[in-house]
Amino acid sequence: MRKLRITMMSTALSVLMLAAGCHSSSPATTEEQAKAPAVPASATLKFVIAMEDGELPEGTDVNQNPYVDFVEEHTGVNLQLIVPQKSNVQESLSSFINSEIAPDLIHTSDPSWILTQVDLELLTPLDELLQTDHQELLRLFPEEAWEAVTFQGKIYAIPSMAEVPGNEVMYARKDWLDAVNLEPPETLEEYYDVMYAFTYSDPDGNGKDDTWGLTILPNNLSRAAPFFGAFGVPRGDNPIMQWKEKNGKLVYSGTLPEMSKALAYLRKLYGDGLLDREFILNKEFTFEEKIIKGKVGLFAGNWYDSAGPIRANMARDPDAEWIRLPYPTGPNGESGTANMGLVQSYSVIPKGSKHASKVLDVLTFIAGEGYHELALGIQAEEGAGPFIPLYKIANSIQPEVRKQRLDALGEQVSDDAEYVLEHVLRSDYKGPPTSSMSRFGEQLTELQNEIFLQYIMGLISQEDLKRFETQWKLGGGWEVNYEIEQWYREQQGEGQGE
Repeated sequence: MRKLRITMMSTALSVLMLAAGCHSSSPATTEEQAKAPAVPASATLKFVIAMEDGELPEGTDVNQNPYVDFVEEHTGVNLQLIVPQKSNVQESLSSFINSEIAPDLIHTSDPSWILTQVDLELLTPLDELLQTDHQELLRLFPEEAWEAVTFQGKIYAIPSMAEVPGNEVMYARKDWLDAVNLEPPETLEEYYDVMYAFTYSDPDGNGKDDTWGLTILPNNLSRAAPFFGAFGVPRGDNPIMQWKEKNGKLVYSGTLPEMSKALAYLRKLYGDGLLDREFILNKEFTFEEKIIKGKVGLFAGNWYDSAGPIRANMARDPDAEWIRLPYPTGPNGESGTANMGLVQSYSVIPKGSKHASKVLDVLTFIAGEGYHELALGIQAEEGAGPFIPLYKIANSIQPEVRKQRLDALGEQVSDDAEYVLEHVLRSDYKGPPTSSMSRFGEQLTELQNEIFLQYIMGLISQEDLKRFETQWKLGGGWEVNYEIEQWYREQQGEGQGE
């Protein structure tokens, strides 16, 4: 079947001008037309949303398709989708919001961009509208999601939640466990014993010293979150957002005493030769290649890796058998895995829009009554899912719909995703990125990654590691900490006032 490809809009203003329409050349109104009863016109709402490059079924385009039709039929609006250029998304979005004819909604995954627009007073605060005429939309999302879209004390966005806001499952070769006569590990000590045997006891039986007990990724120490979780340290895709409540205050995870203990555990694994000595060179491809080629028999994988490198390894080695392990428990009985942002994207309404209430009506339908059809697909072919992902601009994650979507990926993948969600160790900071995080977050994360890697590899001492907290504060961490303290006090004050 012939396909049509999604085309990106080249400029913001030209598209919006076309949407508004220019009628200077329209014919004059006739006397009969003037006497005709007025018919109320449907509002035309212009939504700027990013979309993946892909193919659309024959006879459809971004605006002529069953998904747009479905929303229009149930909300009584005319909906126009505008796709920004992918080469420089943030600049493109800024050109939309600064144009004379502003769109009615902009969808973005960048909270820092939103914070900038809030500072410039270019967005519509939504608290009053939500609390008066759109309480159903408030109900469709959990309180934590609304906290994540509250900038400078006001709600400026409708959240779109992550399908699986967590990651990293512990997997091991069951055939290797059998070969070294060990049971699946549960504690950190048992994990150490298994990794030692996988490194030094020739688990693959080839007579060569060519296997590792564990490998990880060096960037932000990814694929090591369960080992930090064993010490109660939250980890996630954005390190600067990871905080833990200690003695009535929020403390940055990188400066927790428990962080030093977790790093010491990884340092011992590296020093004893159990952690892949070449992990510092790992990229995603090389990491997976070591699993596929049977060089590593235990690792923290993505929740969908049973359909990725694990499946590829079993295809390569018919004797390979993989199992999911319990997360390692630490000295105080703690365990947990990586949290990913609960909110993955945001829908904001520019101040220039005259249809804010109508936009919220549409989002209420997308997140509520229309969510099942929009998320699972209308007239989808062979369960392929929606080819116009309108549900992503207000993804409310209804549990039964999420389960159907995950089940379509395979029973094991679905089961592993649910297992992750049961064991996510969340940050105690629930708000959006702060101004100081936007200014200093990147350099602070680079500093942390450099120091932690050097310590694990034995290149710096415990005393050097202790100086990290001072370096972190001097590099902008003091400002970040101050903003987090302010947020926490406000949250505590609200709780005491209820």
